[in-house]
Amino acid sequence: MLGGCNSEAPKEPDKKTLPSRRYHYVDQLPEDIQIANTVYVPVYSDIYYSAGDRRFSLTATLSIRNTSLTDTIYLTGVDYYDSQGQLLTQYLNRPVQMHPLESLEFIVEGGTEAGGAGANFIVDWEAGNPNVSPIIQCVMIGASGTQGISFLTEGFTLESRRKSRAEQ
Repeated sequence: MLGGCNSEAPKEPDKKTLPSRRYHYVDQLPEDIQIANTVYVPVYSDIYYSAGDRRFSLTATLSIRNTSLTDTIYLTGVDYYDSQGQLLTQYLNRPVQMHPLESLEFIVEGGTEAGGAGANFIVDWEAGNPNVSPIIQCVMIGASGTQGISFLTEGFTLESRRKSRAEQ
């Protein structure tokens, strides 16, 4: 019989899982924040093949792209969950500023058994302009011998809300 509770705190990523050259951490968000969003991004750290009894390990790269030519966005959370909904990794311990047209990546290393075919990222971001909309995708890739696979998933918004002055 197995227990169903994990008392371990989620681990923070090491430098290999934060491959972007610079992360612009901020201690406080600006006062002009008008919108806050939560985005769900499907991740496949491995996929089944054959008759479903074999697994193919994948490396996943979460890509977040600020598509605005003029506006900054702020990442306030990038969390990785396994197929059972358990938090595995918190990639940020404070907000990150993303300048116009900037892209950032976060990695789930291949070969780990954590995650699974139903894993996901939850990305929280905020902005001063309610019309900005970053592109948030995850690219999965794996290779073994002469076999290789790669594919992409798109994030979709779970929650979008306007922030009032009282919330800031």
